[in-house]
Amino acid sequence: MLFSNLVMYFLILTTAATLNAHGLKNIETAKQAAEALRPLAGKGAYWLFTLGLIGTGMLAVPVLGGSCAYAIAEGGKWRSASLNVKPQLARKFYAVFAISILVGLAFDFAGLNAVKMLFWSAILN
Repeated sequence: MLFSNLVMYFLILTTAATLNAHGLKNIETAKQAAEALRPLAGKGAYWLFTLGLIGTGMLAVPVLGGSCAYAIAEGGKWRSASLNVKPQLARKFYAVFAISILVGLAFDFAGLNAVKMLFWSAILN
């Protein structure tokens, strides 16, 4: 855990120093974020950003959907509410899981600012 947090710290520090050195202090869109990688990644900045975004999404979507389902299940004191239980035995839990993912997709297609949504979702979480 210490090593992963140390790596995270230096990634943030390096990114901030690189962006600040190139005058990038206010990133509001995914295109701006990809463009901000250009000093570091050159012409492959868009591919690097795209792969990172897809990889992060593939990791984050199930975790966020699952955490929402677990929080609601705990609040509702549902007995058999777990990913270890088959969907037939935990219908409400899996319904919340699916609905939370669908709501996330709806937000994506609604044209909302993704960077601001990431910020506010972190605050709410």
